[in-house]
Amino acid sequence: MILSQLVAGVSVGSILLLAAVGLALTFGQMGVINMAHGEFIMVGAYTAYVVQSVLGHAGISLLVAIPTAFLVGGLLGVLLEQLLIRHMYHRPLDTLLATFGVGIILQQLARDVFGAPAVDVRTPSWLQGSVEILGTAVPTSRIFILGLVVAVVAGLSLLMTHTALGRRIRAVVLNRNLAETSGISTRSTDRLTFFIGSGLAGVAGVTITLIGSTSPTLGTSYIVDAFLVVVAGGIGRIKGAVIAAFSLGILQAFIEVGTTASIAKFLVLVIVVAFLQIRPQGLFSVRTRSLA
Repeated sequence: MILSQLVAGVSVGSILLLAAVGLALTFGQMGVINMAHGEFIMVGAYTAYVVQSVLGHAGISLLVAIPTAFLVGGLLGVLLEQLLIRHMYHRPLDTLLATFGVGIILQQLARDVFGAPAVDVRTPSWLQGSVEILGTAVPTSRIFILGLVVAVVAGLSLLMTHTALGRRIRAVVLNRNLAETSGISTRSTDRLTFFIGSGLAGVAGVTITLIGSTSPTLGTSYIVDAFLVVVAGGIGRIKGAVIAAFSLGILQAFIEVGTTASIAKFLVLVIVVAFLQIRPQGLFSVRTRSLA
């Protein structure tokens, strides 16, 4: 029982992390409350559906859909940042309201194009079935998602610590004005950051098609949990997001024993709110410098 719930919790946590890791960049690094992040996840899921409709082969279409969804989600993010969000930096409540409206528009657009009923994306044959781990059957699709999450987090960590772009992003977070005077183009850095964060939301959408149906309201099922992961882990801290995602996933899985999924989600929300009362900065905090 304990092992099976632990496996279920890790599975839930991996999905939460993939949905939240892009948000950790756009919300954490840039201070933008992007309520349309959930709709970018939805766009990624529909991208997988379209790619599979065109290519037909489930296995090949999945491998093509992952980079395609990253590109589509990233371009949508850049478009949103260029047309709307760049005029609202340092006004987080305005970005919340504006992107909430964008999310509604994207949902309606999905209904107009694909219809209101949910659609299914076929799971490749090599991801069907399960693997027995310590006497517990684990779906192969969940193992694939976990492996993809590990690869994404490792790649993002390397990007942030060992590349020029990562150093520019961290410099802008520490002190935007000083970064500009040092010759860093904060505008291009903002666009690239939003491209990566939104692209990762698209990848999350592709993986979600492996465990459920796709509908225009898909993103609303994950946006609140994604924000919980980012805030509980510490705004802008990828390490904190990893710990928070798996902790919340495992906690929810164990609470579901003897209750329901809805009650478990509610109790997890209460626990996170209580935790933030004790430690408002989350598990980890970002140290910033300002010229006083």
